[in-house]
Amino acid sequence: MRVALPHELGREEVRRRLKERTHEITDYIPEGMADVETDWVEEDRMALHITAMNQTITGHIGVYDEQVVFEIELPGMLSFVGPAIEKAIRANGQKMLAAPK
Repeated sequence: MRVALPHELGREEVRRRLKERTHEITDYIPEGMADVETDWVEEDRMALHITAMNQTITGHIGVYDEQVVFEIELPGMLSFVGPAIEKAIRANGQKMLAAPK
């Protein structure tokens, strides 16, 4: 699954906001339902490793000049939740990119 979110922030600002708010990813998953690990493997690429319902979901977030791209690989058993995950990424991804309050 690939979800692109447009932005007008510049790469440096997007990276800063994502790094400050990475911990929020677990807040978007019902408590206790998943374990989320992240790692900046490159300057503009954050790896995701999520364990939920005895399944492993991997992916990454790519930071580009005009968009942030979430690429998630869903195992076959979780493919039915793809539309819900895409909706959550669109809503919560924008929150992570929003200006701090």
